[in-house]
Amino acid sequence: MSLRSLVRELPPAYFAMVMATGIVSIAAYGLGPTSIGRALFYLNLICYGVLVVLHGLRLLWFPRRCIADLSDTSAGPGYFTWIAATAVLGSQCIVLAHAERVATALFVFAAALWLVLSYAVFAALALRRHKRALEAGINGGWLLAVVAMQGLAVLATHLAGDWGQPVQLELHFAALVLWLAGGMLYLWLAALIFYRYFFFTLAPGDLVPTYWINMGAMAISTLAGSLLIANSGARAPYLQSLRPFLEGFTLFYWAGGTWWLPLLVILGVWRHVIRGYRLVYDPLYWGLVFPLGMYAVATEHMSRSMGLPFLRPVSVVFLYIALFAWGVTALGLALRMVAGFRRAAAGLRATARG
Repeated sequence: MSLRSLVRELPPAYFAMVMATGIVSIAAYGLGPTSIGRALFYLNLICYGVLVVLHGLRLLWFPRRCIADLSDTSAGPGYFTWIAATAVLGSQCIVLAHAERVATALFVFAAALWLVLSYAVFAALALRRHKRALEAGINGGWLLAVVAMQGLAVLATHLAGDWGQPVQLELHFAALVLWLAGGMLYLWLAALIFYRYFFFTLAPGDLVPTYWINMGAMAISTLAGSLLIANSGARAPYLQSLRPFLEGFTLFYWAGGTWWLPLLVILGVWRHVIRGYRLVYDPLYWGLVFPLGMYAVATEHMSRSMGLPFLRPVSVVFLYIALFAWGVTALGLALRMVAGFRRAAAGLRATARG
């Protein structure tokens, strides 16, 4: 496959690989072997740079295709991974490298992407002339819009703690607003997804890996809330008056995400074991790795901010589950790349013989 063909077919949601690698890196750095966390951080910097170049080429070479993706109910929500990946990488820069200036630049870039892409995607979907039926159009990928907002809230809270005044108050307020707006958006979208799952027939092909974002969106909302609770003192006194509200809704998000977990596992077993749906590498599987890593990080932060130490072992268990899932998905990507190189080499040899 030529570079041009690769770029043309590149899904907008491929930045989920950066999201997954970034959150597993943060989880490993905070809970497990820090060396793995650092190695994944450096790898993520490379992945982010490569994807920025590839998507930049796609915008340059195939602008009409990129614009068409905005109004596609399957591809359009994938653009939210651009925002979330940038925010997660920014959080990595703070947590692992204490690189405040780099993280600030990434925050500004992510905020600009959010202002442009979020309204572009939703406007394009709303104004689309021929709309797909609910059962064909809605899926867990739509909740990437929530993940993008909460990712910005998490990064804003990290930056507020490192930069201090005079921008600390403003960043905490921005994080609070994004956290609340993201929660509102989750309730709207999750109701539609819940309705689609339980009142329309499900086929194995309908259960794309991004349905795990149902849980991941609640996990990152838990993380954002936990960070706001942790900062509800001298750093942001006005958050202190909201602390009972912050704690209640943070626990609400964690409980909702935890409720999703057994159901998602059951649906996965039904898809691959009972119905025999073939398990092969798909870029969307990064959307399964991310929620697992995020659940580990969110549970650990909530256990600290709310004084629930008995939850920390849950974080450690999910760290290793996330590491395993990341390794399997990365292996699938590596095998796909090797197969692609072999096909390209065979094609070149055939051309040379001819």
